[in-house]
Amino acid sequence: MRVAKHLLLAAGLTAAASAAQAAGTLIYCSEASPEGFDSAQYTGGSTFDAAGHAMFNRLIEFKAGSTNIEPGLAESWTSSPDGLTYTFKLRKGVKFHTTEYFTPSRDFNADDVVFSFMRMIDKNHPFRKAYNVEFPYASDTGLDSNITAVEKTDPYTVVFKLKAPDADLLAKIAMPFASILSAEFGDKLMKEGKASMINQQPVGTGPFILKRYQKDAQIRYAANKQYWKKGDVKVDNLIFAITTDPSVRAQKMKAGECQIMSYPKPQDLAGMKADPSLKMLSAPGFNIGYLAYNVEKPQLKKLEVRQALDMAINRKAIIDAVYQGQGQEAANPFPASLWSYNKSLRNQPTDIAKAKALLAKAGYPNGFEITLWAMPVQRPYNPNAKLMAEMIQADWAKIGVKAKITSYEWGEYLKRMKNGEHDAGLIGWTGDYASPDNFLGVLLTCEAIGGSNYARYCSKSFDKEVLGARKSTDLKQRTAMYAKAQEIFKKDLPWSTIAHSVVNQPMRKEVNGFKISPFGDYSFKGVSVK
Repeated sequence: MRVAKHLLLAAGLTAAASAAQAAGTLIYCSEASPEGFDSAQYTGGSTFDAAGHAMFNRLIEFKAGSTNIEPGLAESWTSSPDGLTYTFKLRKGVKFHTTEYFTPSRDFNADDVVFSFMRMIDKNHPFRKAYNVEFPYASDTGLDSNITAVEKTDPYTVVFKLKAPDADLLAKIAMPFASILSAEFGDKLMKEGKASMINQQPVGTGPFILKRYQKDAQIRYAANKQYWKKGDVKVDNLIFAITTDPSVRAQKMKAGECQIMSYPKPQDLAGMKADPSLKMLSAPGFNIGYLAYNVEKPQLKKLEVRQALDMAINRKAIIDAVYQGQGQEAANPFPASLWSYNKSLRNQPTDIAKAKALLAKAGYPNGFEITLWAMPVQRPYNPNAKLMAEMIQADWAKIGVKAKITSYEWGEYLKRMKNGEHDAGLIGWTGDYASPDNFLGVLLTCEAIGGSNYARYCSKSFDKEVLGARKSTDLKQRTAMYAKAQEIFKKDLPWSTIAHSVVNQPMRKEVNGFKISPFGDYSFKGVSVK
């Protein structure tokens, strides 16, 4: 039955592919199912692509292929001299999606902005009480603790009030987690006692409208014919063909069963570049692949243990085998292209004898057993987590540490990592805005535990630097504080940093207008197929 299902799906996608040009259909071979369709609840790129970018807009957007911001649902904005008040003037005439489950009675307005943000920052918000979930990115970025109010002053004006200045506020609210939802739809769901359906029945203002979702199979969208930004929707239909195996994604693209795919394997790149039906875009990766140590676990609480595990890892061998010329060794928690990168920091060289001595000093002369979690999907920051885990497992065996490799479905993997079930876990990050805070603040501060701080690392001295820099508007001061934070990170070693990767994007030659996002996103606004 499983085989039949797969055959039917393949046949369906082949049929869709054969009609793609005539029907104006773009088929994207994606790597995983979304965690849900309410972007505010999640931090995963697969969710941001399938929900935040496909179906929603934000007050401010990132220009395609750029880290620069531009107006979205807000036409303009101003801030007070003290940086504590931001006023947004909203775009008029923007339509929400009409779907099988909702027909809007009005256009987008200030009520929708207030609803979308206040449910994230106010735990007593009526919708939050009806559907009590966490909003990790609002917490990881400090927005939920720093925004005191989002207020409507007229139907097309909203005011954000802050406790302290936030130099990155505009970039933060340009991210998919800050997508604007329909307050009217939210009210409807509450009255029906179905508030949780907001995560399954998305209603946005974005370029595409959800038509059908089959978990681990496909997502079908139709073009939003009423989209407010004329000319941005260039295909009638968009299909996410969920294909977890990168080799199968490549085969489907070569066969014309999809026109664009995510995350090719490094060993497949040469063949793709030689294929006359394909084209390849490349860009430096704004990412970090790393191994997070759960510092709440008994052995891993000890710095000497983390130092020993780190010192046993042969990074050069891993980068050669896993990245195959498409990665470079990472010493810091973010890439060197980002301002305030501390060039003085280095990884310790591989030293098995010294690692054994550190373990003995920590009270483990004969090593110990540990779980080593490996991601089930390929990501730009880690093209082959299974192989990387196996190589680390072999390295640790040399110092007497027996690692059991563990994995789960991608959404479950992230959920369990956030809950702190792992001992050590392979994970990574592609930046969502061009600030060190998006790496240091989101991934390593005390407030990010339970969110994207998979190491569950909490250091008052580290937080002092990072949160101080977040509140400062003095670039020189911020740079110095972030440089100091990187020194603290390197001393405390909550991660073993592994690599930064190059991003390669293959697609069929009939695809036009796609731009590589520096943030690793897949957005199909402005993309067409011949």
